[in-house]
Amino acid sequence: MILEQIIDLVAVCAKKGVQHVILSPGSRCAPLTLAFARYPEIHTRTISDERAAAFIALGMAQQLGKPVALVCTSGSAALNYYPAIAEAFFQEIPLLVLTADRPQEWIDQYDGQTIFQTEVYGKHVKGSYQFPNQVNGKDDLWLANRISNEAINLAKKYPAGPVHINIPLKEPFYPQAGEVISFPENPRIFNLSKSTLQLSEDSFLNLKNILASVQNLVIVPGQQKSDATLQSILDQLSIQQKAVVVADTISNLQSEQTITFHDHWLGNEKISENLKPDLIISFGKSIISKSLKLFLRNSDAPQWHIQENGEAKDTYQSLSQILPISPKNFLLWLSQNLRPQNPEYHHAWHSLDQTVSHSLPIVLDEVDFGEYGALNAVLKKVLPFSKIHVANSMAVRYLNFLGKRNPEIFCNRGTSGIDGSNSTAVGCTFTTKDPVTLITGDLAFFYDRNAFWHNYAIPNLRIVLLNNHAGGIFRMIDGPKNQPELEEFFETKQKLNAQHLATEFGFFYVKVQTRKELDQALTDFYAPGIHPKILEIETESPNNHEIIKTVKERISEVLK
Repeated sequence: MILEQIIDLVAVCAKKGVQHVILSPGSRCAPLTLAFARYPEIHTRTISDERAAAFIALGMAQQLGKPVALVCTSGSAALNYYPAIAEAFFQEIPLLVLTADRPQEWIDQYDGQTIFQTEVYGKHVKGSYQFPNQVNGKDDLWLANRISNEAINLAKKYPAGPVHINIPLKEPFYPQAGEVISFPENPRIFNLSKSTLQLSEDSFLNLKNILASVQNLVIVPGQQKSDATLQSILDQLSIQQKAVVVADTISNLQSEQTITFHDHWLGNEKISENLKPDLIISFGKSIISKSLKLFLRNSDAPQWHIQENGEAKDTYQSLSQILPISPKNFLLWLSQNLRPQNPEYHHAWHSLDQTVSHSLPIVLDEVDFGEYGALNAVLKKVLPFSKIHVANSMAVRYLNFLGKRNPEIFCNRGTSGIDGSNSTAVGCTFTTKDPVTLITGDLAFFYDRNAFWHNYAIPNLRIVLLNNHAGGIFRMIDGPKNQPELEEFFETKQKLNAQHLATEFGFFYVKVQTRKELDQALTDFYAPGIHPKILEIETESPNNHEIIKTVKERISEVLK
């Protein structure tokens, strides 16, 4: 049976720029599956594991900057989308989540594959819509069309994010023999005009008056995609000594003009005391560095946060101004209206950064082989046009310690979970033919192995697996590392390696345990081929902790 409201939904999606759909097999969602699969201008893929499917869609939407649709059947399938939906919400990534459902009268009546799906994602979606339970006339079709338009508009509206449409479907929902799906050429669509809040002339004048007394300005960009124009403005602010720009690796705004090795000294109170700012200007989303976060919270400096929609984000507990304007526009105004700052303050930050930049490679060459030095060697070989996806826990922290500047870095820091790192990287490979490099730890990697359980070629994927057979980050945290239960209840002891997985999914695989083996493996790691590649770096968790401790001590000695 052809359902007109579903055919119209798919046509509206296509007209409004939804060009990619990730489907998971099921019967209740058959009308959606068939309609999307048969629409010629929409690219559909099937991923059986809904959790992996949702992160793959997230990875695609993250790159495309457009909504990607997700389609699943009723019941627990919809719940398996939840981790990725929460991540998309806090990363501000547009997803259109379409969940098939049982008719309302069969909810909570012991019917199969039935849960309470209405508004099931709570506050982790920008909006939740319920399709009409049945369509009996023009008004019901008008309502379904209106919901389709509103949901896609909302997903794209700043800040972007996931939107849910729950779609009750009654049997029969498979077309009969001879039935042909015919899509409307011109479905009714209505678009949302872009509106951006702006600062008034009086507001700018007030800000300029405050800036007149500021001597030590720090600008802190949070997580975002790379932006050459924004990078250029920040670099000029630094070159002209108008601001100190402290950039974590996930800001994608690191350069020779920004501070990137701050994790190596901000925990040292003697050094940090002389670096406290008069004013903090922030934009973007979260930062990686806990030491930077604590330093700013303890600085007692007021914070101005640039947030286009005017929402309050009081990360450093000192928010004094919300600036409802785009970062580019405000920072350009700032560069034109700010005089040079205290040169000694600027020099203090950059002198520390340059000292660590020079010393860290030397120290890493002197210590034993482990994840820290191995990843430093890997980053030197990453192709400049590769995108880097990095898992949470130690992997992303190593990148921040190493002050990585290029290429573009992606990490699921919306919720900062280990789930979905593989799948997000796979989604990225679906959008580009350039290399995609995934840097991950063993727990995140094996947890998300179903990312590779599909029938699509991903020859441009390169995986660097840091396998210490445990959860090494807990050895860095004062609480768990001092407990006798550390190894059994905090670290996850496991004996797995990736060889069997590589065989199952057709990956090229090599394991290294020494620096010499690593150097040899890296010689052709990025050579083109028809198979994705896994480079597994096997180390021991206690040794990695000792290496981090040794590096920290030696860098501290250099900075004295």
